[in-house]
Amino acid sequence: MFLYEVAAALEKAKVPYAIAGGYAVALHGAVRGTLDVDIVLRLSKSHFQAAESALRGLGLAPRLPISAAEVFDFREEYIRNRNLVAWSFSDPGNPSRVVDVIITHDLSKLKISRVRSGGRTLPILSLPDLIAMKKAAGRPQDLEDVKALEKFRQ
Repeated sequence: MFLYEVAAALEKAKVPYAIAGGYAVALHGAVRGTLDVDIVLRLSKSHFQAAESALRGLGLAPRLPISAAEVFDFREEYIRNRNLVAWSFSDPGNPSRVVDVIITHDLSKLKISRVRSGGRTLPILSLPDLIAMKKAAGRPQDLEDVKALEKFRQ
C-alpha cells in the first residue's frame, strides 16, 4: 500500500512527520476514501530536504519546479501571495500516487497519535489537531470530515 511505502521512506530518512488529511481521518475511525497521502513535517530546512529526497526515492517528483530549500526559505511568501497550502509530489507513471506536504503547519506545534495499521505503527495528527486543521481549511470535504470526526471525541 502506498501509504506504508511513504511512511517507510520517511522513517528511513529520519524525517519527523505525521499523517494528516483523509488517511488520518480514516485511521481515527471515520469512513473516508482517499488516494493522496497528506503529511505534516517539523519545520526545518533539513527535514524538508530529507523528505524531498525520500519522496524522490519512491519515484515521485514535485509538481512545481521548486526545491525543498526554496519551499522552506520562501514558505511564508508562497502561503501568503500564492495561496500554496501544500508542496505536492506525484508519480509521473502513476498519477494516483500523490503526496502533499502541508506547509501551513509545523509538526512541533501539533500533537501526534500513534495507530496500528498494516502491521506497523503510524504517526497521525491527534484528533483535536486534525479537527482544527480541517475546520481552518473550510472546504466542503473538510467540513464533512469534521462532522465524522466529532463522533470520535471522548
